[in-house]
Amino acid sequence: MDVNNVTEKLIGMQKRLFNFAYSLTMNRDDAQDLLQSTSLKVLNNQEKFVNNDNFSGWIFTIMRNIFINDYHSSSNKYTVFDNEEGTIMNRYASNPGEETPDSTYTVKEINRVIKSLAEEYRIPFSLYLSGYKYQEIADRMNLPIGTVKSRIYASRQQLQSQLKDYHYDA
Repeated sequence: MDVNNVTEKLIGMQKRLFNFAYSLTMNRDDAQDLLQSTSLKVLNNQEKFVNNDNFSGWIFTIMRNIFINDYHSSSNKYTVFDNEEGTIMNRYASNPGEETPDSTYTVKEINRVIKSLAEEYRIPFSLYLSGYKYQEIADRMNLPIGTVKSRIYASRQQLQSQLKDYHYDA
């Protein structure tokens, strides 16, 4: 597909792409940013699209992947995994400008509950919070991916149950 044809198709899809971006972000400014990132990536990688069958599917996949990657990187900005202690902390509690007795207690309580998880659940859950993908955890622990997913799910359920009285208003 030639450069002009890619550009024309991309311009013609801007409204649909924006609507999809908005459905992902639920914020107009973030949707605009996502649309811009997607358009730039499409134009920079247009030589990789060799099949004319599903151009729009290719673009929507790029947008969804950018959104997922941005979401993971932004959510991981607020999580710290301390390998030495095996603890997980939110950065907001370690930020002196935002530290309060309540937030310190909350981090200690969350870490206490995480530490109380059986090792077979705590390790995959901690790795997941550190940003590892399910497959990476499965490979690292020599487990089937389904086992990893179910252990992480079970860990979440246990944490939610034990921390049901905890409320953090961001």
